[in-house]
Amino acid sequence: MSVERLAAANARLREGRLWKLLAIHHAPLVLAVLESVFTEDEAVLTVSVATERITRDLEALRAQGHGMEQTAQAYIADWLAQGWLTRRLPSGAHEEVLELTAEATAALRWLASLQRPRAAATESRLASVMQQVLRLAEETDANPATRLARLQAERERIDAEIAQVQRGGVQTLPQDRALERAREIISQAEELTADFRNVRDAFDRLNKNLRQSLVEGANERNAVLQQLFDGVDVIEQSEPGRAFAAFWLLLTDIEQSHLLGEATSAITSRDFSRGLEPRERQFLQTLTVLLLREGNNVHGVLQQFARGLKTFVKSREFREQRRITTLMREAHAAAMAAREVVRPNEPVGFEFVQTSSRIRSVAQWTLHDPQLQAPSSEMPEGDASVLTVDMVQSLVRDSEIDFRALKDNILTLLAKHSQVSVAEILERFPASQGFGSVVGYVALGAKHAEVLESTQRVSWTGKDGVDRSARVPAIYFTRERAHELGRRGL
Repeated sequence: MSVERLAAANARLREGRLWKLLAIHHAPLVLAVLESVFTEDEAVLTVSVATERITRDLEALRAQGHGMEQTAQAYIADWLAQGWLTRRLPSGAHEEVLELTAEATAALRWLASLQRPRAAATESRLASVMQQVLRLAEETDANPATRLARLQAERERIDAEIAQVQRGGVQTLPQDRALERAREIISQAEELTADFRNVRDAFDRLNKNLRQSLVEGANERNAVLQQLFDGVDVIEQSEPGRAFAAFWLLLTDIEQSHLLGEATSAITSRDFSRGLEPRERQFLQTLTVLLLREGNNVHGVLQQFARGLKTFVKSREFREQRRITTLMREAHAAAMAAREVVRPNEPVGFEFVQTSSRIRSVAQWTLHDPQLQAPSSEMPEGDASVLTVDMVQSLVRDSEIDFRALKDNILTLLAKHSQVSVAEILERFPASQGFGSVVGYVALGAKHAEVLESTQRVSWTGKDGVDRSARVPAIYFTRERAHELGRRGL
């Protein structure tokens, strides 16, 4: 490749998200925050959790004198715009989630490789390359004679190894070479799990391209529409879809998955595995679960895109998008035609008022925390009270109906009479609380007396000395129900 083409290729890479992330002024700080927040165990976080953790890390960096002055919400919005974070709303979820993009993950992995350098050439890597080369040569060889010769040699080798094992001559790898191969497996597996994000990004781009073709491209749109209405999953039938389907079929094969699980368990139980770091041992032990989890996430996104594309086509949203696109094209064509006869600064008699509202993501809003405006919990000492017990009792009596006294009045009269009305009680015992006493008798009568449909006039003297009267329901307290007044109250 010529130097001109190399320079052009590097220029394109420089405009990419990965290069921009590594080249920004605060790259060490930004990458440290991303790696601290989005760990291997928690690669997907809700917006609220990610905001809280980023705020914590920013405060720690500022305490050390680093210049990270914006809020966590502002940094998240910037990282989303730069393409270092991706945001989505899972099906059935109540809050958006954030995770690193493939470019950000690649940048962090590259930094990790610099911090943990490995040998430029190792026996295990060379053996892996040689095995792949030999396997490719065998599987693409159409000559029966050479294929038969290789199979015969392989059978002789296996027979010799079986005979050696039967004689008790089992040979195992030395510990250093076993550790080297284990770490090479971990490195390749980590790259494999990172590839899942690239596959999902490919589906995302395919989904957007299909939607764009449905709205803009007439010929291609008709073909895609016909496939969708015929029940074909266009995304699943695409090249990335077929490639992932084959991988997913292999990953979900029960026999293969069981063999992989047994092999990883056997490796971690060997003596040489004690030389691995705890993180490496845990990665090997959970490799099968990790691959299935990442693959299931991609499979879910694939299904979501396929269903969403069908819904987009069969709903009015598709027609509305196509109508808006048509109007925009017509407006653009009219503007291009007017450009030839109207100067840019020429008044046309029309004033276009732009909106002043600022469109922001819901995730950038912060909830109001009442505790931030809570008053002090300290209670100052007040002046000593001048109230006496008698004064307090008087205040309570004035503010509340004294049902105990009213019951005593009723029971006193019922000891002498078989029944007594409210009017008779007020004649014998004046209303000490004015109208409150009348209300209290009526309330007691509604629960513990006989209430007739007729009414009766009652009279009392208020605290202001004015005589008053009113009509209340005809209520008669009886001796048979006197026990109710003595056992429970209103």
